[in-house]
Amino acid sequence: MKGKTLRKSGLCMAMGICLASMVMPALAANTDGSLAGRVAAGAEVTVRSADTGFTRTVKADANGNYRFPFLPIGTYQLQASKDGAAIGSPINVVVSLGNEANVNLGAGGATDLAAVQVIGSRVITPVDVRSTESATNVTKAELERVPVGRDAQSVALLAPGVIQGQYGGASFGGSSVSENAVYINGLNVTDFYKRVGFSSVPFGFFKEFQVKTGGYSVEFGRTTGGVINAVTQSGTNEFKYGAELVWEPSSLQSDGKNHYDRNGDPFRISSKDKYDRTNLNVYASGPIVKDKLFFYAMYEFRDYRPESTNDSGSTFFKGKSDKGFWGTKLDWQINDQHLLEFLAFSDKNDTTTDNYKYDLDAGRRGDRTNTQFSEAGGTNWALTYTGYLTENFSMKALYGQNKRDRINSSLNDIACDAVQDRRVAGLPQIGCVSSAQIEKGLDKREAARLDFEWQLGNHLLRFGLDREVNTSDNESFYPGPSRKFYQIYPTVPGSQLENGGIVPAGVNAYVRARQQEVSGSFESINSAYYIEDNWQITPDFMLNAGVRVEGFNNKNGEGNTYIKIDDMVAPRLGFSWDFRGDGRSKIFGNIGRYFLPIVNQINVKQAGAFLDERTYYVFNGLEPFVYNGQTYMRPILGPQIGPVDNSQGDGSVGDLRSEVDADIDPVYQDEAILGFQSMIDETWSWGVRGIYRRLHNAIDDMNITSNGILCGGTPGEIGYVMANPGKNVKLYTDTNCDGVNDAYVNIDTSRAGWAMYDDDGNYVGERGWVKPKRTYRALEFMLDRAWDDKWAFNASYTWSKSEGNAEGPSNSDFGFDNTGRTESFDDPFVNFNGYGPLPNDRRHQIKLRGAYAFNDSWSVGATLNAQSGRPVNAFGKGNPFDSTNYHSFYTCVANCTGEPSQRVYELRRRGSGGRLPWIFDIGASVTYQHKFTGADLRVKLAVYNLLNQQRKMEVDDEYETGIGVVNEFYGYGTGYQTPRYAQLTVSVDF
Repeated sequence: MKGKTLRKSGLCMAMGICLASMVMPALAANTDGSLAGRVAAGAEVTVRSADTGFTRTVKADANGNYRFPFLPIGTYQLQASKDGAAIGSPINVVVSLGNEANVNLGAGGATDLAAVQVIGSRVITPVDVRSTESATNVTKAELERVPVGRDAQSVALLAPGVIQGQYGGASFGGSSVSENAVYINGLNVTDFYKRVGFSSVPFGFFKEFQVKTGGYSVEFGRTTGGVINAVTQSGTNEFKYGAELVWEPSSLQSDGKNHYDRNGDPFRISSKDKYDRTNLNVYASGPIVKDKLFFYAMYEFRDYRPESTNDSGSTFFKGKSDKGFWGTKLDWQINDQHLLEFLAFSDKNDTTTDNYKYDLDAGRRGDRTNTQFSEAGGTNWALTYTGYLTENFSMKALYGQNKRDRINSSLNDIACDAVQDRRVAGLPQIGCVSSAQIEKGLDKREAARLDFEWQLGNHLLRFGLDREVNTSDNESFYPGPSRKFYQIYPTVPGSQLENGGIVPAGVNAYVRARQQEVSGSFESINSAYYIEDNWQITPDFMLNAGVRVEGFNNKNGEGNTYIKIDDMVAPRLGFSWDFRGDGRSKIFGNIGRYFLPIVNQINVKQAGAFLDERTYYVFNGLEPFVYNGQTYMRPILGPQIGPVDNSQGDGSVGDLRSEVDADIDPVYQDEAILGFQSMIDETWSWGVRGIYRRLHNAIDDMNITSNGILCGGTPGEIGYVMANPGKNVKLYTDTNCDGVNDAYVNIDTSRAGWAMYDDDGNYVGERGWVKPKRTYRALEFMLDRAWDDKWAFNASYTWSKSEGNAEGPSNSDFGFDNTGRTESFDDPFVNFNGYGPLPNDRRHQIKLRGAYAFNDSWSVGATLNAQSGRPVNAFGKGNPFDSTNYHSFYTCVANCTGEPSQRVYELRRRGSGGRLPWIFDIGASVTYQHKFTGADLRVKLAVYNLLNQQRKMEVDDEYETGIGVVNEFYGYGTGYQTPRYAQLTVSVDF
């Protein structure tokens, strides 16, 4: 049935429904929804799920208000009665994830049905006039109609203001990729080691997604980006089973383009990058005890076989991953007041990759040179209790665990050292090791939370607490007998290296031999409590006021606290105004503060028995050696340059008081949103919202070379510390020049902390760091047409500007993926005069998706994601203030080999290299469906990147590789669009 709008009061009374005057706020927990409205005072209102038999009855208060909190998502039959007589006829109402359905019944409701929309006999409300969030809800059924990648992040990219970032993550509203949170059935499954990635389940196991891009409630925290909130399938009273085959053959993939340097040598070879992927999942669901106990279970057989070459086309990789997925969901409706659910799944994945020599010209692979092994994922489970303790007081309790492996190794790890030549394109490994570091890690989260709702007249109080204990068991080291990583760098005579050594005359390359090791068990505890009042001031105006108080406790490798930040107060204030009083339009807004925890990687890197030893040598050329029948290259080490540098880790936990600011402040973001949303007719709606975000503080490593105390005419040096750049730092150091730390000093790093020297090495003073800044401004326009069994359409346009000098905890400027330990503040000149457009600044974004059904069997779908290009920088390797040979926004243009004070530099601000081109990604699909006796068949062919555009998405931003040494690969692409590929899905449900 097509959508119809019911407008006459007589029809309103006949059906017993009216939505024009809704009184309760649109609020729900993160795993379910809610239902509220008005009816005759004292009437009894009953909801019943035909799928599970779940039934609840509440009595309306003296003002006719009723509310059902914590309802599992789905379709319910709603019926009111008073004094034993039914009020109107029963209706079906859809309760969606994280939203509240508002339905007024009979004479207690309003007399106009302008806001009621009947779609396929179900009542839905496209404009939720009691919500202050910026969120996008998408069901599995909607996703099956259009070509969308079969993972949670691809779903998130449908939302306005969300773009693909580096390192496999997504950027929400200008944030870096390590600032998001992902929940499955209320369990936080976000990677807490680097905060990039998350545990996941097969697409068919999901039921509904909600992508929160701003203004979310105080029950959500530990994110300054966005939230992906998802729930899984559940069993019902109907026994069902089926299978789904998803096939992505290499024969339906377009070749990647090869790219060459100015000399015609391979720079990035992609033409041999292909894969075959086959997933077959089988599932069953149904009642164990009718109306009481239900199950849903799935097993997915996986066969993934990727093939690729390295950038130069000299090594061929042939992989195999066939670890299966299993998952189950149990639901026990103990009675109409108590529910219990259990979720468990394993997303463990093992990949084996054989490495072969490859002849690019002949297109032929040679002998096998190595085999690499990778293990990821793990087991996850959560137990959730829901209690409707009284008609006005309800609660939810959750306890669960989330595990993720991080294990990488290879057969060559024992015998071969890692060697990388950073003088040439692609930074190739020229030794016999393919992986740069061996890592054996297991991350385990133990999560517990309590959430309560208490209705007190026109006030709905929500309060709760949650606590996570995140433990990383970690062992990492470089491969090879020496456990050292040899990297060859270009240089010029007279340059100063990171250890203070001066490059000798006649030397234009050096070798850095780095030994980096850490092991131990590292824990962080994140806790929070919150309270929120949702005050329905008038029937048309709702005020939402809440506060979340957080605490972060990070522990070192010995189990002792070394960073503790308490009493972080995050206020949130929002409103929603149904200004016409008809439930069809609203003006809404909110302001709030959001805090971001410190990743566990910082514990491992900063607070463990960490060894980071760097020794520099003159590069005296390459020598060949034979291993496993193959010839490789290794550097010939000349004289050592400068001292051995172990300032970032000497192999012990050490006294962290000299490495961590004792008064460190948290990273947080303030956000303000003002929006409007309105229904155009029974199926069309539109909206607009303005967004402002400002990130405060950074927690990053800084090299403090001056503690402010002169000893022998020069200041004491502290080394790399975790602190807030540009703010006061409190550190334990040597204050009486006896070489032993004895007291705390306060250093205002906005003015001091970095020692300055003249050409002769004499101390001449100090300077400080710029404060980190990031602002995001955006206007989002949305247009939506709801599916009416015939067609649907959704469009959004986002204009945004992301500016500042710090992208966030992850930094894609320099391609450095160590979250919280970026290169942005290593010395004061990396970010000096570095304000401008940030890497996630996509000034324009256009997103379209739609589906059209020709008949009951055939339908088509399409998507478009178009966005303007990111800014390109031109990083130099020095600065006009001292002899530091490090990243900066200055490039040397004259006297580059002379004394530091004689060099001439040119400032190249952020974005000085222009912008990358627009990116257009079009997807198309065709679906055939047919119902047999007792079975439903669905066949879908989807094509992604239909136009096969392979434009640059990332480039080499380094204009110089050394002071005055121009990088010949500047501006070359380091990341491109994925070539066109196709996906065939065949499913049968019984």
